[in-house]
Amino acid sequence: MRGQINDKAHLELILKSIDNVFEFTVKHETYEQFEADKICCHAVTYNIQCIGESVYKMSQEFKEAHPDTEWHLISGMRHVLVHDYYQVSFKFIWNVIKHDLNPLREQIEKYLTNM
Repeated sequence: MRGQINDKAHLELILKSIDNVFEFTVKHETYEQFEADKICCHAVTYNIQCIGESVYKMSQEFKEAHPDTEWHLISGMRHVLVHDYYQVSFKFIWNVIKHDLNPLREQIEKYLTNM
């Protein structure tokens, strides 16, 4: 049985997953380029799932102490990606990449700096 990891480790995993997404999509300047690369689409989706899983497993105390981050939306997205994957469009994923991951990365870096 695997042991639980602490909140700091989850934050580090989130950063790694965000970095993976940016690395995978660096050559995709448009949604059309991203959508045409199915391997990239699925790799990015997996890493966004990993972000949600890390958030889901973080302590409630940590999340309550840091209400600026919309933890419930992030873990809720993970549930949709895993359980309702057939309803998810890559356009939605592209919008997350372009609008949500940089602000999340900044928040996570701030949390890690203050730990």
